[in-house]
Formats: sequence, C-alpha cells, structure tokens
Amino acid sequence: MARVELVWSPQAGDVRQRWLDVDEGCSVESALRSCADFMAAQEQPLDQLRVGIWGRVRPLSTPLRERDRIEVYRPLTVDPKEARRLRYAKRGERIVSRHRPKSRSE
Repeated sequence: MARVELVWSPQAGDVRQRWLDVDEGCSVESALRSCADFMAAQEQPLDQLRVGIWGRVRPLSTPLRERDRIEVYRPLTVDPKEARRLRYAKRGERIVSRHRPKSRSE
C-alpha cells in the first residue's frame, strides 16, 4: 500500500485535499476513481482533465509512488496577459512586480 495526496479546486478559493491509500504502482486514474468525494464533484470525464504530480503535468496512466501529490488543474478562465491588460487599464499606471529588483541610481 502507498499513501498519496489528492488536491483539487472545484472553484476559485475552494481547495480540497484528501489522503488516499492505494496499491503501490497503481495509476493516477485508478487513484482518482477511488476518491468518492472527487468523483462526486467532477463534471468532466477523467480523460479531459489536466492532472499533475508535484506540479508537473502527467498522463492518467502514470504509476504512483509513496507520498506522491496528485494535483487536478482547472482550465484558465481568463488569459493571464489579458488580465494584466485589464488591471493596467483599470489602474491607469504601470504595474510593477514586487519581485523585480530596483535599479540603482548612483
């Protein structure tokens, strides 16, 4: 037996997490099917979902190992570039990231 974590977000701001006990080497698809909470909330067929393990997109046939984290990704509702343009238009000024290093004036 292997213990894996399943994380999904049915809607923005709602993140759900479950620990599953599955057979060592079972596929991502069989792990998803074994979680009743996940299957009840799912509207799409499993083959249409984007699924990843530890942040890397993987196919449903990927075998699982102990302590893997299965992540189910929602489709983007807005293009990130378009969202940035809309924020810029709303504020009327340039948006500066907090992570960009400041230039030194000497």
